[in-house]
Amino acid sequence: METLGLIPQFGGLLYTVAAFIAALSVIVAVHEYGHYIVGRWSGIHAEVFSIGFGPVLWSRVDRRGTRWQIAVLPFGGYVKFMGDANAASGKDGETMAEIYRRNPEELRRTMHGAPLWARAATVAAGPIFNFAMSILVFAAIFMARGVPVEPLTVGQTRDLPGIESALLPGDRVVSIAGNPVPAGAEAMDWEGFEARLPLESPLDYVILRDDAELEVPGPHLYPAIVGSVIPRSAAQDAGLQPEDVIMAIDGSPIVAFRQLKETVESSDGKALVLDVWREGQVLQMLLVPRRTDTPTSDGGYETNWRIGVASGQAFDPATTTPGPVEALKTGVQSTYEIVRSSLSGLWHIIVGQISTCNISGPIGIAQASGAVASQGAQSFIAFIAVLSTAVGLLNLFPIPALDGGHLMFYAYEAVAGKPPSDNVLRVLMAIGITLILSLMLFSLSNDLFC
Repeated sequence: METLGLIPQFGGLLYTVAAFIAALSVIVAVHEYGHYIVGRWSGIHAEVFSIGFGPVLWSRVDRRGTRWQIAVLPFGGYVKFMGDANAASGKDGETMAEIYRRNPEELRRTMHGAPLWARAATVAAGPIFNFAMSILVFAAIFMARGVPVEPLTVGQTRDLPGIESALLPGDRVVSIAGNPVPAGAEAMDWEGFEARLPLESPLDYVILRDDAELEVPGPHLYPAIVGSVIPRSAAQDAGLQPEDVIMAIDGSPIVAFRQLKETVESSDGKALVLDVWREGQVLQMLLVPRRTDTPTSDGGYETNWRIGVASGQAFDPATTTPGPVEALKTGVQSTYEIVRSSLSGLWHIIVGQISTCNISGPIGIAQASGAVASQGAQSFIAFIAVLSTAVGLLNLFPIPALDGGHLMFYAYEAVAGKPPSDNVLRVLMAIGITLILSLMLFSLSNDLFC
């Protein structure tokens, strides 16, 4: 019986690993394809395009002489160009000398004999393709989700426990509890609008239905409903799910999400007992808020207590599909915000203002992959886009063995008129690999001990 009890846990582990491998493989494929295709356009021949490392599971050689392969260890990938000694694009001196003896003109097709512009473009293409993928994915999700129409219009209603509601799909909301709904130039005032809503339910809604103005009862616009659960959070560990309605905290009834937020933030880490309504049943859950470093509007960070849930609305607003230009603009803004917040977080870790536990390693990323995948395809695709931006940014760091390190060498070559010597490059590459391995070990220790 004990062995049988392990089956669900084993199945969950397999699901987590599969989600992680799927996410990583997509990101690596896009990154390496950027190197490959721009190298090909620049006249540099790719000998091997590999997803994964180690023994080869499958391979084929295309008409250009490039071997495409999938290897057994799915934790990265590489493109090996002509003249490369290894997956990190180190120079193979013997091969380069042999190519020169055989046909000096062939050096142009190697990574190390191509013009500086071709090498720089090929190396930069990997991170650029990661950013481009993120922008396109965020834009597609934005178009799929749509933007709320104005004025605020009821799309799909929700059943909320013990709350009288006469709202119907298509109702246009004019005001709630005497507070006009923000629209147009006032659309940025939603936070103030929410703060003015009474902490009670039902509330009086003034709506337009079939061009007639009516007053009907409806729930608080932001009830204590779980819109989404953040991976690896206290809420996920306790078993909270999207669409759960939190009815009480430590026996005290609540009607609005901001009451939940205020209670958690003032808890000082004390365990909270939640009464949770789920599909007609009331469950009790014990949650222990965690100290979390969250970004502020001025670019800094502040430490708060969090349980890891985002709010939902009493109903899904009716939406309209944005145009491609607006969607791409949103994709660029979303990608930029990930880069900005990542750099800001890293700086605050370096100066000691926030915990180093904010750096996750492979175990943490794998757990997050499985958790997000369980929330649906759209959430998982968005998570892949976030990781793609992070991978692109990480590869631009000026560390030898990363793309940013190669670009740093090319910048030196552009200024000095010649590349660093082979001996200097070998030493710097060894230092870079040591730094990368150290960072991997550090992040892994965070996964295990934070």
